[in-house]
Amino acid sequence: MKTLFNKTPFLALFVFSLLIFSCKTTVQRVDETTVTDLSGRWNETDSRLTAEEITTELMQHPWYNTYTSQNNGERPVIIVGMITNKSHEHIPAETFSKDIEKEIINSGRMRLVQAGAKREELRAERADQQNYASESSMKSFGLEQGADFMLQGTINSIVDQAGKEKTIFYQINLELSNLETNEKVWIGDKKIKKYLGKKKLK
Repeated sequence: MKTLFNKTPFLALFVFSLLIFSCKTTVQRVDETTVTDLSGRWNETDSRLTAEEITTELMQHPWYNTYTSQNNGERPVIIVGMITNKSHEHIPAETFSKDIEKEIINSGRMRLVQAGAKREELRAERADQQNYASESSMKSFGLEQGADFMLQGTINSIVDQAGKEKTIFYQINLELSNLETNEKVWIGDKKIKKYLGKKKLK
């Protein structure tokens, strides 16, 4: 009995070690453009593809050619405003906004100006330069590039579930408005529907 008692802790430790080893999570790096959909929730692929498609639609709409023809071919200046998450889940709207901003800049067909807290940070730095930077290097006030249009939007979702089957429908709506007149010049949307279950839908 004494021998068995002495061996029991070591046996338990051995079994515990096997359990830990067998439950170890495998981690591997994958390309950032790889489509992954583990949970069915909104993910980085949805954000990236939606930003790409909706920005392309934005530039192909007649408002763009109308603006450039009326302004001697100048590129419109865009500011990305509030994109509000009204869906059932937590979606980092800022990440989606940044994907849109990236597409706008990379298109080369529109100009983008800073918005929100980052714009205030720029202004604070400019104010600081008035006191501490040399006269030749300080940046002046009143020379900011004003935006011609503001892009705003919402992210909505509808969940339909029966038993172990579920569909999640996302609708992303964006609107472009003329900052001087408040006129809406473009409305675009992107719809995403996901099925979670054991069936293979056609």
